[in-house]
Amino acid sequence: METSLDQNFWNQRWKNRQTGWDIGYASTPIVTFMEKYPNKDARILIPGCGNAYEAAYLLENGFTNLTLIDIAPIAIQNVKEKFKNNPHINIVHGDFFEHKGEYDLLIEQTFFCALEPKLRSEYVKQASSLLADGGEIMGLLFGKEFESQGPPFGGSITEYRLLFDKLFVIEKMELCYNSIAPREGSELFIKLRRNNRND
Repeated sequence: METSLDQNFWNQRWKNRQTGWDIGYASTPIVTFMEKYPNKDARILIPGCGNAYEAAYLLENGFTNLTLIDIAPIAIQNVKEKFKNNPHINIVHGDFFEHKGEYDLLIEQTFFCALEPKLRSEYVKQASSLLADGGEIMGLLFGKEFESQGPPFGGSITEYRLLFDKLFVIEKMELCYNSIAPREGSELFIKLRRNNRND
């Protein structure tokens, strides 16, 4: 995809330690959801994985089939070192929009909001194409607009519903009740189930 927020942009952010999205641990709402997730062998994709705290949490809790993808070489180098020789994790340096595979769950944590809004329809299509029938997107979106130019880029429930409704069943899209303190009142928790191909 043509974008100014390319590999160089994000790699510079890592080089300059401009990683304001990095909270230093697995996001509480995601942990709460995954505590009750029944299938430890589910094929899980984490796009824009960054330092992959969610992946570390999942591995510690018995999940066996994780794929991480990030466009920034520094991020990938970090996670390769972090998860060295772990057979339950596949680490991909690449563009989410060019990724191929089939997954049961896509975990959304600060990836969607890092994309230029013009790419959002493509995100929905690509996420749908990567998920198996009945596969889900679960995670967080920002439910507010930001005063400064992004990233991050925000939005509203109304906008997101229109966006995802074409290819997903919106099972949950609501103000997040257990956000971390700095993001309280500004996050939406989402659980979106992919429409089956033969519906």
